[in-house]
Amino acid sequence: MLTHDRIERSVTLLIVLVLLVVSVGGLVQIVPLYFQKSTTQPVAGLKPYSALQLTGRDVYIREGCYNCHSQMIRPFRAETERYGHYSVAGEFVYDHPFQWGSKRTGPDLARVGGRYSDEWHRVHLVNPRDVVPESNMPAYPWLAKAPADAATIQAKMRALRTLGVPYRDDEIAKAPEELKDRTELDAMVAYLQGLGLAMRGAK
Repeated sequence: MLTHDRIERSVTLLIVLVLLVVSVGGLVQIVPLYFQKSTTQPVAGLKPYSALQLTGRDVYIREGCYNCHSQMIRPFRAETERYGHYSVAGEFVYDHPFQWGSKRTGPDLARVGGRYSDEWHRVHLVNPRDVVPESNMPAYPWLAKAPADAATIQAKMRALRTLGVPYRDDEIAKAPEELKDRTELDAMVAYLQGLGLAMRGAK
């Protein structure tokens, strides 16, 4: 007979039962999300990243920007008043991996697109203290000299297409041309300027 006393005395049995409970609990919470349109369908107006934006996103991840900037506005009044509409899963269906998180050494970037000019972003990335004197963000001056990676962009877009991102053949074909003579700084600014535009003005 499986009694509480027997479970506590058998480490192996306790581990097996804990794993079983956690697995069932996780499945009950996670599996239904794969069948909800709100988590699997893009919000109205959402477009896949352009070749330049996708390159900028790769630079953003490579430089570890997500360690200090979340891209998830939680449904709390203090956050929605500052940043705008709370984040919804449909905004991020083309993100692999998504950049949700609540770590905020710097401000949330989920709705930063269009909030500042391209030039502001350029100055901020090259030397953040020129526009935000109290910033503790490191400078990224090398981005202005590093060419955007055009060699691998088509392979990345094809890989994302297999994951459900609706890239067309003509978009993939012209991707290297879009990155010609562009820098990683250009790409990062393009990525940042595209964040949150699909939910702009949502109530």
